[in-house]
Parts: sequence; C-alpha cells; structure tokens
Amino acid sequence: MARIAVIGGTGYAGSHIVAEAVSRGHTVVSVARSVPAERIEGATYVEGTILDVPGLVTELEGVDVVVSTVAARGDMLGNVRQNIAALVDRLPGTVRIGVIGGAGGSLIAPGGERLIDQPSFTEEYKPEALEAIGILEDLQADDRGHDWFYVHPAGGFGAWNPGERTGSYRDGGDVLVTDADGESFISGADLAVAVVDEIENPRHSRERFTVGY
Repeated sequence: MARIAVIGGTGYAGSHIVAEAVSRGHTVVSVARSVPAERIEGATYVEGTILDVPGLVTELEGVDVVVSTVAARGDMLGNVRQNIAALVDRLPGTVRIGVIGGAGGSLIAPGGERLIDQPSFTEEYKPEALEAIGILEDLQADDRGHDWFYVHPAGGFGAWNPGERTGSYRDGGDVLVTDADGESFISGADLAVAVVDEIENPRHSRERFTVGY
C-alpha cells in the first residue's frame, strides 16, 4: 500500500481522492489550510498550504505520492504554479507527483487545438486554466527525475455537478473525453477512482491524461 498525501484534501476533488484511497487500504494524509469538523475515517488530517513550501515539505516527509488538487482561483490565483514548482524542487526524487488540472488544456481532437483556445471557452475561467496549463508545462520541462502524472478532468467536472460513483471512466489520452452526444462529464468519485488506479498501477509515467465517461 502507498503512503499518499492529498494537498487540498478537504476540497471537492481532494476529499473524493482521500475517501477512495482510504477505502482501498492506503495510508492517506489530507493537507489543507484548516482541519474540517467532518473527517473521513481512516485518513490523517494536517494543516498545511502550498504558500508555505518549507513547512509543507516537513508535513510530507515519508510519503510515496503527493497529489495536488489546489485550483488557481480566488486568493490562490497566481500562487499555485510557482509554489507547486517550488514544492517539486524540494521533494525527494523518489516521491511521485500527481496534479489535478482542468479541462482547458485538453485537446479537442488528436493533434488538434486545446479546449481553452476555442471561442466557446468561458473568458472568466481562462486565468485559472492557463495557470493549470503552466503547471503541466513545468512538469514536462523538469528533467530532474521526478515521476509525475497530470489529470485533465472532463469539462463538466465540478462540485456544482457532483454525479455518483460508478467505478468506471474512460481515459482519453490527450483528448477531452466526450460521450455520444458530445457531453463531457465525470463525477468527483470517479475522478478519484481514476487517480487511485493510476497510483496503484501507473500507466502514465511523466504524462498527462484525460478522464470522463
């Protein structure tokens, strides 16, 4: 079993990943700026933030995998990319890095344009999406040996559209996953299934991948 730390572990994506990993018997640490009143049984909760990388590195000592689910929105806009880069720089080379990004960096077709470059992409979401894409670019440019994976959820992923756990999903590689009607969705629970599957059976070493139904 792996020792997994989830940064942003009390948020929408993070809490689902914590729950899924605990249910499969992994040792899980949820890291967030505050400890919630309601906790997932079997997980350890600690206070920490990517705004304090030295302190966070201390909290993460001994883990095998670190998954960041922190979005660059609100007061975190402009602060996520640089601090994830600093965290990767400080973590031991044996630690695998996972990042939950956004749909914006997904391609709309093999070898095609990115979703964010389409006229239909909502303008107000672009700063967050561009920062998430920047994290991916930093990982791709890092040649220091960390193994990593980066997940693009489906376009309809979010707390506003929770869905249910089915235990299934599709891996689209670089391409946004859509159904027969052109809709793109995955529940928080099934995104977590995909993430923990990747931790248990790595298929995307130093790669990104998309998930959806």
